Parts: sequence; C-alpha cells; structure tokens
Amino acid sequence: MTDDLLTTERLGDVLILTLNRPSALNALNPPLMLAIEAFGRAMLEDPARVLVIRGAGRHFCAGADLKAKASDASLVQRRRNAQLGGRMLRAIIDIPQVTIAAVQGAALGGGLCIPTACDFRIAADTAIGGYPEVNLGMNLMWQSVGLCTRLVGAARAKRMIMLGERFDAQTLVNWGLWDEAVPEDQLMERALALAKTYAEQPPIAVQMIKQTINQISGALDQAILHMDADQNLLTGSSQDRALAIQGFLASKPTEFTGD
Repeated sequence: MTDDLLTTERLGDVLILTLNRPSALNALNPPLMLAIEAFGRAMLEDPARVLVIRGAGRHFCAGADLKAKASDASLVQRRRNAQLGGRMLRAIIDIPQVTIAAVQGAALGGGLCIPTACDFRIAADTAIGGYPEVNLGMNLMWQSVGLCTRLVGAARAKRMIMLGERFDAQTLVNWGLWDEAVPEDQLMERALALAKTYAEQPPIAVQMIKQTINQISGALDQAILHMDADQNLLTGSSQDRALAIQGFLASKPTEFTGD
C-alpha cells in the first residue's frame, strides 16, 4: 500500500508503516488520522506477525495539526469529530499483531500517543517526547491518559501531562515510556531486530497473550476515558484556550485566568 499519507514496506512477516507527511512533521490532520484508523482495522486481515510504525523525515510526529481548519459544524457533529483521535488510537491498540514504534526526532502530543498505543517503543537517543496540550489550554485526550499512566506511573504522568514539558530519551527510558534508546543511525536496525524476534514466536499464543494483557491493563479505559472528547470541547471554548493560542502564535507566555 502506498499513498500520500501512509506508505508500507513488507519484510517477510514484518510490515513497516510510515507516517508520510514529512513537510508537516507528520502532524496529525483528520485525513491522516482517518487513514491510520482504517489501516489499523485492515490489519485484522493482514498476514504480518509484527508491525513497525515510524515517521518519514526528521521527526516521528509533531502531534495534532494546529493548522487544520476549524469546524463550523453543529455541536453534535463536533463531538463526533473530537472522538476521531481516540478511535485512531483504539484501532492501533486493537491490532492483533505485535506493534513496535520506532521514534526519531520529536514525538509530541498526539505524536506521543501513537507510540504509547503500541506494544513496544524504541527511540533514537536524540528523540524528545512530551504532551504540550496543557500549554495550549487543552486537556490530553484521545483516551491517552491511561496509556501514559500505565507506562510511567501516576506521579510522572501528572508531571508530563500537567506541566507540558519535553523530555529527553534517557529520561523517558528511565521512566519506562521508552523501552530502549539507541543511536539514531541504529534505530530501524534495532526495531527490526526486535520485530524479527517476535515474528519468530508462535503467533496464535503471542496474539492471545497481547490481547489478554491489554484487556487487564486497560479494563477501565472505555468506562472513563470516553469523556475526554467532551472535556476537549469544554476546554476548547474557554478563554484560557483563546489566550493560549494568542500566546503561542506571538511566542509570548500566557497568563491563564481560569475562565
């Protein structure tokens, strides 16, 4: 499969998926998110045993595309639209095959949510990761709070999500968000070596084990995190959100009011 937004390469039992918007730092606009969602669902019929996800160009993914056109749809439709990111990540989580993210450059916001939805995460030792949403007056959505919390623990998840800081690769390895950090020129070599190891395991047993662990660790996600789209609609209508966007565009700090 090859198109403007996603490309694939098959190496035996391993399938490589590349996010292909390098000129936009692979930022996630609705067409790209819809393509990833559809791809994840299509993996139910794919013979591959392992999927490696990477980004084209210098960065894995800079997050949601802030240049995407604002919707003038009805509130009910905007609520549905706001759930697209969560559906995209659920499609990745539900992929039966083992999934490995190979992360270079920046993985920010939604661009960090994608690796946390994978089974394993190999990062370049120069990669950075973080959730900057709060600095734009937004909550972290896409049902990703649970994914982050399970990897790094409650206190570190609060720090990452509530302060919006960017962290280097070694910090994220120490915290458990990255599984490994390797020199950037060895990133795909290491990701493919790990993929080969899993591809050699019995696929039925591996896929059942993955599904069981995912169900245990994320048992409450659908009961709670479906509300994060509604939270986003609320924060998106706040004065703080408007002030944050103004500050971001002007490269000035924002003084939040709580309105």
